[in-house]
Amino acid sequence: MLRVLAVDDERPALEELLYLLRADSRIRSAEGATDATEALRRIGRALEAGPDSEDAIDVVFLDIHMAGLTGLDVARLLAGFARPPLIVFVTAHEGFAVQAFDLKAVDYVLKPVRRERLAEAVRRVGDLIVPQRDTQRPQPVPTALPTVVPGPGPEQIPVELGGVTRFVPVDDITYVEAQGDYARLHTAEGSHLVRIPLSTLEERWASRGFVRIHRSHLVALGRIDELRLDAGATTVRVGTAELAVSRRHARQLRDLLMLPRGSKGSGGPAPGSRG
Repeated sequence: MLRVLAVDDERPALEELLYLLRADSRIRSAEGATDATEALRRIGRALEAGPDSEDAIDVVFLDIHMAGLTGLDVARLLAGFARPPLIVFVTAHEGFAVQAFDLKAVDYVLKPVRRERLAEAVRRVGDLIVPQRDTQRPQPVPTALPTVVPGPGPEQIPVELGGVTRFVPVDDITYVEAQGDYARLHTAEGSHLVRIPLSTLEERWASRGFVRIHRSHLVALGRIDELRLDAGATTVRVGTAELAVSRRHARQLRDLLMLPRGSKGSGGPAPGSRG
């Protein structure tokens, strides 16, 4: 039975989140706070009182964009405590996922919150709250965005969007952007974040025509529309994106692009084609 604090500076969003949480049989209590200052005050009181008190908090469901301190600021402050409550971010913005998981968030739920997705977040929290013989809180076990694992076919990669796992064909990926230990996969329809280093994807997808052009970018050769050389600087255009090519990779890239059609040895389409 979990004791929850939900934090959101928009009252309707907070009330909806509390309604959904209280409807879950695994939630013992769910209270709300409308700003970071109030939330920190309640959490501080809970930590002083101990895990067996009526004020104890197991997990904080935390919005990111709030007036004053943001949810990320609150998470950074809580990281300084010996045994802080677990954190689940609930936000309308996908772009802060990397920072959230770097702060050891258990989950990252996108608004509008669906009952099924919230239930999955509660399950993840419950799995980490393990009873101990002493009354000390267990430490949060960091989780992350979906790791690349074999999907239903060798040419697809699983990504998570709003709690739904979808399988993106590798052939739909135009380029990949490094973001720390994560990689953002770009397609014509949008982008997806996965927890896997760019170097791993470079090795795994070399046979599919992906080449490294920069320490931050991996590009599908067949998706390159233009190669430009201007004042010694090399760039490529992939759709609407213009990407820099580092000097160490420029010569190899030019050589690959100058090969006759179909002779790159990669099994991928030739530049400019969309086969």
